[in-house]
Amino acid sequence: MSHPRHLMLHSDETTSVSSSSSSPERAVYDDTDFFTTQRNDSQSSLGVASLRDMTMSSSIELEHRISPVSRLPPELLISCFSKLSSSMDLRSCMLVSKTWSRNAVDLLWHRPLCNSWANLLNVVQAVRKEDSYFPYFALVKRLNLSNLSDQISDGTVQPFMCCKRIERLTLTGCTKLTDHGVVSIVNGSSSLLALDITGLDAVTDHTLGAVAEHCPRLQGLNITDCSKVTDESLIAVARSCRHLKRLKLNNCTLITDESVTSVARHCPAMLEIDLHNCRQITDESITSLISRGRQLRELRIAHCSLVTDRAFLELPKHLAFDSLRILDLTACHQLHDEAVEKIIETSPRLRNLVLAKCKDITDKSVHAITRLGKNLHYIHLGHCAQITDAAVIQLVKMCNRIRYIDLACCHRLTDASVKQLASLPKLRRIGLVKCQAITDRSIMALAKMNHEITLLKPQAHSLLERVHLSYCVHLTLQGIHALLNRCPKLTHLSLTGIQGFFMREDLTAFCREAPPEFTDHQRNMFCVFSGPKINQLRDYLNEEHASIYDTEGTMYDDREAEDGEADQQVTGMMHATGLGGVDDEDMNDEDEAGEGSQYGEPPDS
Repeated sequence: MSHPRHLMLHSDETTSVSSSSSSPERAVYDDTDFFTTQRNDSQSSLGVASLRDMTMSSSIELEHRISPVSRLPPELLISCFSKLSSSMDLRSCMLVSKTWSRNAVDLLWHRPLCNSWANLLNVVQAVRKEDSYFPYFALVKRLNLSNLSDQISDGTVQPFMCCKRIERLTLTGCTKLTDHGVVSIVNGSSSLLALDITGLDAVTDHTLGAVAEHCPRLQGLNITDCSKVTDESLIAVARSCRHLKRLKLNNCTLITDESVTSVARHCPAMLEIDLHNCRQITDESITSLISRGRQLRELRIAHCSLVTDRAFLELPKHLAFDSLRILDLTACHQLHDEAVEKIIETSPRLRNLVLAKCKDITDKSVHAITRLGKNLHYIHLGHCAQITDAAVIQLVKMCNRIRYIDLACCHRLTDASVKQLASLPKLRRIGLVKCQAITDRSIMALAKMNHEITLLKPQAHSLLERVHLSYCVHLTLQGIHALLNRCPKLTHLSLTGIQGFFMREDLTAFCREAPPEFTDHQRNMFCVFSGPKINQLRDYLNEEHASIYDTEGTMYDDREAEDGEADQQVTGMMHATGLGGVDDEDMNDEDEAGEGSQYGEPPDS
């Protein structure tokens, strides 16, 4: 049986990469591709014969030696082919017969691999070819050009104008693209479900106007850093794309309450919305989004400095918003305890709560948060400097499923808080940057408790993965060494500003490189260990421990005069380098390259 002559496929292709992590998640009914959910799609669009037409007499079957597997209906063939993880395996299946080829081509071409310029040229050549055996332009469902972002221009995307069945379009970081290029793909794309144009600062309302006109099925839109977009086009999208579920407007500084309230009115199925640094947003938008968005799961309004307590205090009474799981209120400086209490009252199933830099938050808020109980997994209270040990201890007792906690710059906290935090059985990440009252007793508590958990359950291991201890000036090498040995899963340890480390070249040899924007003084104090360097540091300390420790000192040295002198020296250096008034660079997980989602780990389902 002859093989198709014009299969423009990539022989070096591996499993296709998905859309970027910033793209909106697929809808419930979008978990499988269109051709697997539409029963007759593979038959009607590609001309696959029906099962009745494939039935042959025994004599003809014997003559042509038709195997039983060749008589399988298309649905079963597609189901079998979908189990193959290798593109090369799918290509081999296409070369078996015309029947197999017709049923494998969709799987191979629904998401063409465009991770290199050569691959992109092959794809372009195939979709533009008029006499090809298959209509490749109609098979492309997902197009991701973000891997070639610096090479993609308006001219590059013109060949994809004919691909009108695209469901997911990812153009993240393609900064050379303008309205002309994006609109050329969007026009006529009525099947488009998700569009990600993050970082395209040349894009204007013209692009979103085309989206509103041509993409009524749109469910996810990411226009992060599209600073020229205004209320006018976003209102048009809200009115036309009523199925919108995920919307990211980060750094769209021209957006106001007018467009956000329009989204709240017209898009009742909204699941996630991110308004990070939309500085014109006020209480009206937040109240409207929560009140109308009964399915809302994630709301991020970090650095929306105009938001006040009224945004939450004016929520409808006696209503619970059980769907809300993630709430990010970073740097909403006008929030107070009353707002936090209302949030907990109306959203009892919150899992991730970020109150970093809400400086007026006190123990009263923390006591309200304890009512979340086992639902709470992630809590960020960095720079909430009024919080005390009593509140943290109560929080741990009531919310024992916390996996991540950040208490950076909560200078009132002592060893008592950390000892209680050490009892959390699922703790993976802890941030204690600039908690200068803690000592080695805290570190030993973390190490000991994790070790005891391992002893009680020999098959278990310490879950602690990331520990941020920069500028905790009372910590010593002995305490950190114990932590390293008792926490085998540790992948990140920040010790910037701790004299026992940043002043020793034999230890800083295992540090990662400081960020390029750091000054010379900051580079000298920088001390962050991550990845394989953690294991190398641990091995070095275990091999050289007898010679590297100061034999005249002890782990709990109480010579206050020397401690005070050390504190003054480090504090002076922090002020001299400008680090005393800014965040430590490794405080937040999202600053770490390759660390996944904003919260370091995806929320549990």
